Amino acid sequence: MLELSKKVLEKVSFDRSLFHKELVKAISWLKKDEVPSLKAWCLASFAMYNDVILEVFDSVQKNKQLIL
Repeated sequence: MLELSKKVLEKVSFDRSLFHKELVKAISWLKKDEVPSLKAWCLASFAMYNDVILEVFDSVQKNKQLIL
């Protein structure tokens, strides 16, 4: 699923809001141990969206803490 998520994000990277939406979706599909790899890849591949990437991963982390 990680590789599929990467392909989708590459294809939607032309649009900021679509990238945001697909990143949230990708994180929800991945196993817990794959999420850090996706974050590192996103930050390395999409520097122009660093703010979006960090926002999405921070919100996911906060949501997981609320659940626990």
